[in-house]
Amino acid sequence: MNEIALQWLSAFSLFLGVSFFFAGTVGLLRFPDTYTRIHALTKADNLGLGLVIFGLMLQTESWAVILKLLLIWLLALPASATTCHLLARHTLRSEHRTRVSTWQEPQ
Repeated sequence: MNEIALQWLSAFSLFLGVSFFFAGTVGLLRFPDTYTRIHALTKADNLGLGLVIFGLMLQTESWAVILKLLLIWLLALPASATTCHLLARHTLRSEHRTRVSTWQEPQ
């Protein structure tokens, strides 16, 4: 019974993680400007990766593999934040802000 519950929890975590990846991708494609796009993408991908890693940790029996998966997630978090910061700073400095939103008046 315990094995079945772990398999269901793992499958649910993997499905939820993939759903967050999908939501981040939709945000990347649908949001109007660079800042909201990178915000949606980094937040959703960080949570999605954490849920996928958690689901994979439940399926493995080796502590070494669990530590490696945790290390992957802990290294991806600052890499994602740094990349997001660099993209936002570059956009701000180069002033390539897109105004595609429908509620803003054209200049």
